[in-house]
Amino acid sequence: MDSFDLIVIGCGPAGEKAGAQAAYFGKRVAIIERAVPGGSCINTGTLPSKTLREAALYFSGLSQRGLYGIDYSLRDNLTVHDFMHHEREVVEMARRRMLRNLELHKIEYMQGQASFEDRYTVAVRNGGSLLQLRGEVILIATGSQPHRPDEISFDDVHTFDSDTFLRMDRIPKSLAVIGGGVIGCEYASIFVALGTKVTLVDGRDRLLPFLDSEIADVLRQRLQELGMEFWFHERPVKVENSATGAALYMKSGKQLEVDAALFAAGRRAAVDGLGLEQAGLSLNDRGYVPVDQNYRTAVPGIYAAGDVIGFPALASTSMEQGRVAVCHAFGFKYKQRVASMLPMGIYTIPEISAAGETEDSCKEKNIPYCVGRARYANNARGHIAGDTSGLLKLVFSPADKKLLGVSIIGESATELIHVGMMVLDNGSTIDEFIEQVFNYPTLSEMYKYAAYDGLGNLAGHKLREG
Repeated sequence: MDSFDLIVIGCGPAGEKAGAQAAYFGKRVAIIERAVPGGSCINTGTLPSKTLREAALYFSGLSQRGLYGIDYSLRDNLTVHDFMHHEREVVEMARRRMLRNLELHKIEYMQGQASFEDRYTVAVRNGGSLLQLRGEVILIATGSQPHRPDEISFDDVHTFDSDTFLRMDRIPKSLAVIGGGVIGCEYASIFVALGTKVTLVDGRDRLLPFLDSEIADVLRQRLQELGMEFWFHERPVKVENSATGAALYMKSGKQLEVDAALFAAGRRAAVDGLGLEQAGLSLNDRGYVPVDQNYRTAVPGIYAAGDVIGFPALASTSMEQGRVAVCHAFGFKYKQRVASMLPMGIYTIPEISAAGETEDSCKEKNIPYCVGRARYANNARGHIAGDTSGLLKLVFSPADKKLLGVSIIGESATELIHVGMMVLDNGSTIDEFIEQVFNYPTLSEMYKYAAYDGLGNLAGHKLREG
């Protein structure tokens, strides 16, 4: 039996960064991965979908339509294989980078199915071989997997989950997306940009309910302009696959026939075969591994980080959780906490990002607030980029003008959010945006005019159109 200071189960963002952090401080580390390195971030989720988004914008010419009024149509003979060429290159590059990072940190990488034998012992099975490893500290970083409702017939030819969706052999002419969350909205917007007839089905009455409702409404309106249909307050109870497509039967009695269907409604911890019970662990009622603020499980010496513990299930956050977990486990005086201010990045078309409070959350928490807005339509760089529907929204305290939250929809939203995050994290006021000088023409200067708009609203009159 080989002994390690740290055994990491799962080589996704949390596992890789946790292992590298421990190895950097001289610990002997083993990382076990049952599939391929990178987890869903590199292989089925974050990078593939974001690369697909860029390919959709390129092939569809959507970004040029706002500039020149040109309506491109996708070539009829374009296959999924053609379409995903750049995605394959990006994924392969990311895998190589990850394995190189492990090699530089002298981490022992092992391929196989890990399973607990007891609190300290992990067995690794690969084909007919069996290894037993002992770890003083063990980190579970196995990620999550899609929930597959029993009543839905998944054939991965016409009816897919979010992990199998990109394996389709052709771009569908019509697509049903079940679930108005992040994954559902991202894929729905990508395929509607390609000219696919998309119908988004959700049991709720709006998209992305955790977002500022004004921002979510802008997204819905933009997607409607691109031709997307929305079936709210609907839920499929049965799917029939045929040689040509899928028929979805709704609880209301309505029926929807499409070339393909994507179910993107719910995920759970990917712990199948891990034998958590052998280590004295169990999942919570949401299907995830419960942890405390230091990412400790109920069993001393066993930690968990990343999507396997549930919300927020972001690659950026998972990396930090892994680092914090091992710093706590070994007493490193380095990374003590995950930042309280976390950005939310949603790669729809148009993209969305947010941090801090929203107008809706302020209402729910009875927090006094005021709002300032700046619209891409009034920004020179917005016009240059061809985006005239975007919006940057500041929420701040009327008492002292302290910034409470930022929400953005439009070109480069996931980049722009970091300007607002710095002000939020420092506890500064919206005056910070007014005092700074921004390059012209840039989208960043919208922060200044959103702040001016907010001051105008606070004083009861408009100082200037943003």
